[in-house]
Amino acid sequence: MQGNLPPEAQEKLEELQDLQETAQKVAAQKEQAESSLTESETALEALDDIDEDTTMYREVGELLVETEYDDAHEELSESVDSLEIRVEQLTKQEERVQEQFESLQEELQQMLQGGGAGGPGGAGGPMGPGGAGGA
Repeated sequence: MQGNLPPEAQEKLEELQDLQETAQKVAAQKEQAESSLTESETALEALDDIDEDTTMYREVGELLVETEYDDAHEELSESVDSLEIRVEQLTKQEERVQEQFESLQEELQQMLQGGGAGGPGGAGGPMGPGGAGGA
């Protein structure tokens, strides 16, 4: 199918494919950030239920290192804050990519509908709005 497209339409189609890949990458990053955010929020909630004098450990690489309650609480709070910002940024980026995708898709459709009138052997006939059928 791509071989029959005019060069401009082929270029738009390639841009659409690139945008689709970008959208998939952004969605994966957002999913990962949301998962990390959920884990951090759960840990922070659990920490709120723990007595401040309880001996605690945090993971550093493959080691568990003793930590203070206040340090753990501060780190988790900062993590939650930064992950919330990251998820918000990724959501906005996802929306921008979707808008670009839809706009480009519309441009491609207009290009194909406008340029297809004199093309060889159209399979399916004209698809213009309103149609030109007789009654």
